[in-house]
Amino acid sequence: MTGARVALVTGGSKGVGQGIAVGLAEAGWTVHVSGRDVERLRATVERINAAGGRGRAHTCEHTDDDDVRRLVSEVYADRGTLDLLVNNAWAGPRMNHVTPEKFWERPLADWDTLIGVGLRAHYVATHAVAPLMLGQGKGLIVNISSVGTRAHLHSTLYGISKAGLDKLTHDAGLELRDHGVTVLSLWPGLVRTEQLLASGVDNIAGVSVTDAETPELQGRVLAAVAADPTIHDRTGEVLITAEAAVHYGVTEPDGGTPVSPRLMFGGGPVFPPLD
Repeated sequence: MTGARVALVTGGSKGVGQGIAVGLAEAGWTVHVSGRDVERLRATVERINAAGGRGRAHTCEHTDDDDVRRLVSEVYADRGTLDLLVNNAWAGPRMNHVTPEKFWERPLADWDTLIGVGLRAHYVATHAVAPLMLGQGKGLIVNISSVGTRAHLHSTLYGISKAGLDKLTHDAGLELRDHGVTVLSLWPGLVRTEQLLASGVDNIAGVSVTDAETPELQGRVLAAVAADPTIHDRTGEVLITAEAAVHYGVTEPDGGTPVSPRLMFGGGPVFPPLD
């Protein structure tokens, strides 16, 4: 694996994060994954290695700024480089996706997970990685966001966190643009995670679970994005997984083609380009 590109996927112990790690591993990446569950992280590393990559697990409490900074330094020290940061760490309260409660019926403590982890942890990791990538003169930061920026999805706070995340992408992309560092948001569609499949829900926001994307597709798309020599031209923008998959000729593990979730928010633009 000498010379393999190096990625850090936060929240990589399960679901979308694990799928991203495996998709990158298929392209030969060295993939570091972080999270709190040691056994799940070990399982992710096993899948990374089996897919052709090199995996390494790191326990991290993503609500602890010092621990996030320690994580980034540790990953960078492993090979003296960090090509890709995927901000995927996320925590959310349990909620009823069939008949979700209104925001005033929810406890204020929802803020602590949806904003404290789902937004702040991404900012902290980006803050820690930026000086290292500036020193390299290159790098890619990808925030795993959602159509919840444009559509009402799950809850009011969920939408706030995702809109904030895309604003982080836009403005950090602007500030890093002249330094060779690219910042993007990725919007998966409905994703067939273990949690979703175990929920018994057959659709969310009108999208059938049978049309959902796999977690692995997200990593395959990111591997293609990272290999695109022109991708810096799109820094600060949003990419929709399904649409990027078609653009790059990437398919699902079963060979299928994903369906864009753009209609979930009525179509139209996702987030404006910088210029």
